[in-house]
Order: sequence, then C-alpha cells, then structure tokens
Amino acid sequence: MATEDDDRPRKKISHEIGQDLSLLSVEELAERVTLLKTEIGRLEEAATKKRASRDAADHFFKK
Repeated sequence: MATEDDDRPRKKISHEIGQDLSLLSVEELAERVTLLKTEIGRLEEAATKKRASRDAADHFFKK
C-alpha cells in the first residue's frame, strides 16, 4: 500500500563540504559517497579535457 509520501518527488541529494553528518542515516551517507564519487569523476574528466586543450594550444604556438 502506497503512502502519501511515496507520491511526493524525492528531495535531490546535495552535500555541503564540512556539514554535520551525525544526523544522516547509513543509507544517506552511502548516497552522499556515491554522489561525491560521481562528481570527482566529472571533475577529473573536465580537467583532462582542459589539459588536452591547453597542450594542443601550446604545441600549436611553439611551432
């Protein structure tokens, strides 16, 4: 049987660096870890693309 809470949109998971973690459940902590690992991957991919772009420009202008 569904409750009224099941029909509500789920609150988007967000995390603030340094926030108090004592009120979060184990499941919420696991969700935060997944969120942050995904974000780290996204940041690393962006940095790799920027490095490649910079290296290509450096190579072009050094000729």
